[in-house]
Amino acid sequence: MATTQDQMTALVERHLKAEGAGDVEGAVAVYTDDIEHDVVGWPTGVLHGKDAARAFYNELTANFRTEEERPTRRYFAPDAMILDQIMTGSVIGSFLGLTGNGRRITFRVLHVFEFTGGLISRENVWLDGAAIQQQLS
Repeated sequence: MATTQDQMTALVERHLKAEGAGDVEGAVAVYTDDIEHDVVGWPTGVLHGKDAARAFYNELTANFRTEEERPTRRYFAPDAMILDQIMTGSVIGSFLGLTGNGRRITFRVLHVFEFTGGLISRENVWLDGAAIQQQLS
């Protein structure tokens, strides 16, 4: 049975809310056990499984504090959702290899989510690395 647009939106919002709150377990709770987690350009490359995704979010939440996520567009396909958003937060550690020193940054994020069995089975993330680098340099 296909995941509806409302179900996809609810799962993604639950994931992002948990991630933003630093709730790593909540962020990965909406993933399938064999999740493919791919933040393009991230040093770890493509990750597979909840444990690998959990490690990513442990690192992310230790270094970045989300303040606002503003969706600009949502697109749907059968069992997939594309989310374009503007993210603002503070880099309390390092981000993309750059020291943040608590600086507040704003950048675009494009997510591609795929769904299987009512859960997120793949998350592909594209960050505006140039905007991040410019604000942290």
